[in-house]
Amino acid sequence: MMIEESTILLDTPVGRLAVATDGSAVLSIRIATDRVQELAQAETPVAMQTINELEEYFAGKRKEFGIPIRMNGTAFQIRVWNELLKIPHGSVTTYGEIAARIGKPGAARAVGMACNRNPLLIVVPCHRVVGQDGSLTGYAAGTDKKRMLLELENGIQER
Repeated sequence: MMIEESTILLDTPVGRLAVATDGSAVLSIRIATDRVQELAQAETPVAMQTINELEEYFAGKRKEFGIPIRMNGTAFQIRVWNELLKIPHGSVTTYGEIAARIGKPGAARAVGMACNRNPLLIVVPCHRVVGQDGSLTGYAAGTDKKRMLLELENGIQER
């Protein structure tokens, strides 16, 4: 049985987001490309819950997400992404600290690559991971957007 994937768009302070769902869970939240924007909009209950929660987040009224998500990646990526879910709203950690927490202390660079491949922007908060020196290194959507998200969450500035 083939599961139908649908995408809906949301304009946010960090740009237009494309939210893809399969009807029961969110599969991805990404910066919308021109190609994605041409896809048909499908307002499923999961998509609408996601839109609502993202709007609350950007309005400063939500610190945690309750939407069902489905992570698709390698075993290592999923371990990293699950660890990212434990970073509290308004906090930051480093790639090296995440590597140590998952039992791979020298894998900071691999953690960075897993963050770069995170398909669930904002909800799986890879924007809360910074360089060892506190700098806002790398973010798939751009470090300017990473800074915006951190500032939104508590006025966190680059160290």
